[in-house]
Amino acid sequence: MHLKDSLSKAIARLTAENVPSPRLNAESLLVFILNCDRAYLFAHPERALTAEEESSYEAALAERVRGVPAQYITGHQEFWGMDLIVSPAVLIPRPETEHVIETVLEFGAAEVQGAKSKYRIVDVGTGSGCIALALAKELPHAEIHATDISPDALEVARANAARHQLERRIRFHQTDLLEGLEGEFDFVVSNPPYVGDSEEDQVQLEVRKFEPRNAVFAGPAGTEVIARLIPQARQLLRPDGWLIMEISGTIAEEVRKLLEAWQEVVIKPDLQSIPRVVQARKPKN
Repeated sequence: MHLKDSLSKAIARLTAENVPSPRLNAESLLVFILNCDRAYLFAHPERALTAEEESSYEAALAERVRGVPAQYITGHQEFWGMDLIVSPAVLIPRPETEHVIETVLEFGAAEVQGAKSKYRIVDVGTGSGCIALALAKELPHAEIHATDISPDALEVARANAARHQLERRIRFHQTDLLEGLEGEFDFVVSNPPYVGDSEEDQVQLEVRKFEPRNAVFAGPAGTEVIARLIPQARQLLRPDGWLIMEISGTIAEEVRKLLEAWQEVVIKPDLQSIPRVVQARKPKN
């Protein structure tokens, strides 16, 4: 079958199965199978697929119809301009999380340009390593640590660090949140689990079914992990250090209450005006 016909057939199938963004999914999976870029699909519409390619494409489409995220099928996801390995052991990095990086850089740039030439950052619950890697890429003089309770997630994060030649820049720790870490940090950053169990029906089926539950759901209220992280962060941050976390609009006001003893608490919206990132400065005293 020709490439153009195979792609058209795939789009029709995904559409009939109510898979979101059927064209994008069909193209992404075919790009993966052919090991090419998207431009190749349009430049070679009459290219005949081999029997092996057709079989592989069919298998990938069947997985997508079953609800498996395309990123888990291809094993890749882009974040902050980096191609990252992903597996069902880690949460799929999302564009909204890039707001965390932007927030750190807003505060970090001033401090890096000032008297402080090197400072310490810890990414809590690193998963794929996306936040730690992005910060290592942007802040070459920073000492960066990354924690995760899951050994499988840390294996993925370490692989991503090695792929981007950042393995010597990031120190990985298998631990629960910040337990066991020593010394003072300038920034504690995190994309923690923040969905409440009562919100489960509002979460996309493929997220509930295929992404690691302990990376999505925090407990009945959705603030359980954050409530544990805040006092740990306060203990490890230097005076005037920053805690920066991704949150959701559902828990924004509750998180603000949990940070009432902190200074300069600001909740920033994402591009859809949904509360997405909270920043808070540790008091000097």
